[in-house]
Amino acid sequence: MDVKKISEALSVSAQLSAADLSAAKLAGFRAIICNRPDAEGSDQPGHEEMAEAAKAAGLEFVYLPVTPGIVLDETAEAFGRALAELPGPVLAYCRTGTRSATLWSLSEARRRPLPEILAATKAAGYDMNGVARRIANGGRTPTDTGDAKFEVVIVGAGAGGIAVAASLKARRPRLEIAVIDPADIHYYQPGWTMVGGGVFEAQDTAKTMGSLIPKDVHWIKAAVAAFEPKDNAIVLDGCRVVKYDRLVVCPGLKLDWARVEGLVETLGRNGVTSNYRYDLAPYTWELVQRMNSGTAIFTQPPMPIKCAGAPQKAMYLSADAWHRRGVLKNIDIEFNNAGGVLFGVKDYVPALEQYVQKYGARLNFFTNLIAVDGPAKRALFEVKKPDSEPTTIEMGFDMMHVCPPQTAPDFIRVSPLADAVGWVDVDQATLRHKTFDNIWSLGDVMNAPNAKTAAAARVQAPVVAENIVADIEGRSPVAQYDGYGSCPLTVERGKIVLAEFGYGGALKPTFPKWLIDGTRPSRAAWLLKEKMLPPIYWRGMLRGKEWFAKPEKIVVSPK
Repeated sequence: MDVKKISEALSVSAQLSAADLSAAKLAGFRAIICNRPDAEGSDQPGHEEMAEAAKAAGLEFVYLPVTPGIVLDETAEAFGRALAELPGPVLAYCRTGTRSATLWSLSEARRRPLPEILAATKAAGYDMNGVARRIANGGRTPTDTGDAKFEVVIVGAGAGGIAVAASLKARRPRLEIAVIDPADIHYYQPGWTMVGGGVFEAQDTAKTMGSLIPKDVHWIKAAVAAFEPKDNAIVLDGCRVVKYDRLVVCPGLKLDWARVEGLVETLGRNGVTSNYRYDLAPYTWELVQRMNSGTAIFTQPPMPIKCAGAPQKAMYLSADAWHRRGVLKNIDIEFNNAGGVLFGVKDYVPALEQYVQKYGARLNFFTNLIAVDGPAKRALFEVKKPDSEPTTIEMGFDMMHVCPPQTAPDFIRVSPLADAVGWVDVDQATLRHKTFDNIWSLGDVMNAPNAKTAAAARVQAPVVAENIVADIEGRSPVAQYDGYGSCPLTVERGKIVLAEFGYGGALKPTFPKWLIDGTRPSRAAWLLKEKMLPPIYWRGMLRGKEWFAKPEKIVVSPK
């Protein structure tokens, strides 16, 4: 527990655990304010769990969530009221404490002079100069000037962000690049299916962010609040401003767990799990090992989602484990898919259907999870079949693997960069923004009609790097993206259907058919997934080694 005192009434902290609340009580605190939304990261307990722990410790508890980087004046006013009404001293927390410190600064703006606010927060280790500019500017952060400026700024240090930074540095070593991301840990998310299947260990899919940011690339450990492309500016949490010549946007997408009623409260318990979270993938394998009979439900929400095959991968590996133990005959498997097909590229469907039949799984299309009662082990689904009125059905379960609804992050959806439905609006070939010609995007957050996979980002990163360098040199775009994506469908332990495809479902195999026929399950594809892809990711893609990802050149037809 890293507590930082701001005033006699308030201290702030980074993420707390339930166990920390007894220590907070002993330290003299009488109330807790949680400013971090549930399910923001895999390292946090939900607010209901924290409220129960606070009550047990004799502390009052208030949940006042703030989306990363987006601190509204209304929320700051509610924070001020909570401080006035709660017994003090109060301990507020979020991911790092910055949001809590920002709320305090804004709530105190009418009662304290700015120098006093800045001094108090600086003494606690928080730079609120950006907040001061916002206060002085009538509640809006000015972006005509900035706190820092770089030739290229990359928002997001996931697979796409680090790969682009490394690819740019390989082409232009002296380029001044900054990467903006608040996370301490970088995850190899394609490995979580294997963790949930008992093949990988969770810790092998995680490395510290600092160890992966390329040399001589600046890491700004902060959340983005807003984009001001007319001023070539980004507003960060704490209202700091970063300016850029060129911008790359790749923050990934938002797993919207809260959209399913009751899901957040029961994740990781009551038999409800998901391979879409680092901390829950081991629980998937634990449930699979424990289960000898009953009903197992696997869910898939409406598209788009990242790695569209992941929900059924979890089903196949679980069923294979039950088959090997001889208990599959005692287990009813339900695959509830909000869509109308098993997989979006028809060439791979026959092989997948054979495994569905082998495992005796029931396919329920147009069936979307909308609510969960974990303690009762009941789930509610909306069924929306074409040309039919929607209905709801309830199912009991002993185990349920959930794929959450997914959207673009909030700060993207409300920004000038977004299209009508919230994704970054790019040209699908060059990945350049359609309106702002010094902005590019890649990965899960942009609106090109491709599969949202790490394999797609691996191919997109060199395209973006090539086109940024061309732009710096005053040339037109030189590289194009063909929509390539890959989904290694783990149909059983030891065999994979290696789906590789581009725009329009066109097959894009990397290997000759005699080595890996992607439409059939193969041992070679499994070895690729298990043994080759992790080092290709860690040692190749994230270091600017563009193995299997040479950019496709734009061919200009002669006039």
